[in-house]
Amino acid sequence: MTLNIENIGSISFITVPGTTLDASSAKAFKTAIAPALVPAAKVVLDLSELKFVDSSGLGAMLSSLRQLNGVGGDLKLCGMNKPIRSLFELVRMHRVFEIYNTREEAIRSFETADPAPTPAV
Repeated sequence: MTLNIENIGSISFITVPGTTLDASSAKAFKTAIAPALVPAAKVVLDLSELKFVDSSGLGAMLSSLRQLNGVGGDLKLCGMNKPIRSLFELVRMHRVFEIYNTREEAIRSFETADPAPTPAV
């Protein structure tokens, strides 16, 4: 699987290719996205080409989110169609991932995110 990665400032915008992210493609997805999961990376996954995601696909995205969160980065999603959004809501993944309708909204969310509070001395 080859991911289309476009850098917009400090944000990596990745379009997930193909119409499915399932058991047959989840391992290839994880391998392909690994180079983008670096410390403090800001990543947006565009899911607009996907028509179907199963539990393996969800697991691959969740693994990427956890890996990035572990090294101070963040992963956000955009471009979901209604069936995929319904799946995320059904399994409550919409509470785990930040999901935006458009790429521009996802990019803006990084710009407006509050920086971490500075500890009082």
